[in-house]
Amino acid sequence: MSRLLILASKLGYQTRSFAEAAKALGVDVVFASDRCHQLENPWADGAIAVRFDDPEEAARRIVKQSFVRPVDGLIALGDRSTSTAAYTARALGFAYNSPQAVEICRSKLRQREILRDAGLPVPGFFSFRLDKRVEKILPRVQFPCVIKPLRLAASQGVIRANNEEEFLAAVARIKQLLESPEVKVTQEPELDRLLVERYLPGAEVAVEGLLTRGKLRILAVFDKPDPLEGPYFEETLYVTPSRLPDEIYDRVLECAERAVQALGLTHGPVHAEFRVNDEGPWVLEAAPRPIGGLCAHAIRFGPERIFLEELLVRHALGMPGTDLDREDDASGVMMIPVPASGILEKVEGEEHARATPGIEDIQITARLHDFIAAWPEGATYLGFLFARGKSPEEVEAALRHAHSQLKFDFAERLPVQHPVTGTVQGVQ
Repeated sequence: MSRLLILASKLGYQTRSFAEAAKALGVDVVFASDRCHQLENPWADGAIAVRFDDPEEAARRIVKQSFVRPVDGLIALGDRSTSTAAYTARALGFAYNSPQAVEICRSKLRQREILRDAGLPVPGFFSFRLDKRVEKILPRVQFPCVIKPLRLAASQGVIRANNEEEFLAAVARIKQLLESPEVKVTQEPELDRLLVERYLPGAEVAVEGLLTRGKLRILAVFDKPDPLEGPYFEETLYVTPSRLPDEIYDRVLECAERAVQALGLTHGPVHAEFRVNDEGPWVLEAAPRPIGGLCAHAIRFGPERIFLEELLVRHALGMPGTDLDREDDASGVMMIPVPASGILEKVEGEEHARATPGIEDIQITARLHDFIAAWPEGATYLGFLFARGKSPEEVEAALRHAHSQLKFDFAERLPVQHPVTGTVQGVQ
């Protein structure tokens, strides 16, 4: 039996979906997760406890465990685990991206610099330390602009500013987020810096790709039909195939190819995002990981209609079946947006949403009675809607109608004092 190592910062729904795909193939699974190594494994999953903020030490710990339970390949989910995966792969002799290439991708600033120097179309940008007086930064800013942390994912902390007043408010808000216990506990580097980029008008598309020893294969190109214009950038709809004109579509694929080459990525899944306007495609980011959340379930391959999770498991283990074509039908996913921060008390309308023609599945991943943060502080969705149909337009309509049937009731969170910092946390 083959054994797959899954590295994930938390063992949530995305991790489970990949583990289930592996087990369906008869593959054993070993987890590596950033949890406390002193706990007596309350999850009973046998995960290797590591700290992704120290990727080389985490890799050493995984390699040591591999002498007891050898693994045949690995896959990293989310951004934080990719550096540990790179060091682990190098030590075990697996095909994967180099640690240097992964670290470049993990820093939004360093990635911007590499892509710019390679001649890729990227928005104008600069970075500054949060200990500098913001008033001294203002002369460098061209409005409208987008301010973002260098390390957070899922558009967390990303804010558009149209003038000086909005810029000052955005910087203060992002600084408060970066100083929150929830972010500081990650011990991510570069939390003391912000990136400022020129805002680019236009539509966004996402490219899902798979690298095999330097050769990029495009698995899907997703349109994002909802405009992402700010002030925050919570994503919602992904629909494939793309409705871009053929010429622009080809330019996006060319841009993706050049981006992964410039970043030095060579093996494994790639998720890249682009803005497209009258000047053509612009690279927003490229990450050496699969699409997040449960979105991998939006695309299927081959006559057996296997999901992306299974395709990537096969690829990680060198199994046959990774060259299957995507199905002909259109498909899409809605990451159910968070309308406001609060305690999720009730979900209604799921039965009516499921009855929408074209809807294949609904997964409400947010837990009742948990606090859910809206963007820009938030980074997790209420759940996922999946649809298939004969055309992208049909899929988009199904997702929108199903979402209109859902109702989420929130209650305000009572102000409480954080046990460590002493700061009062309440309604966002």
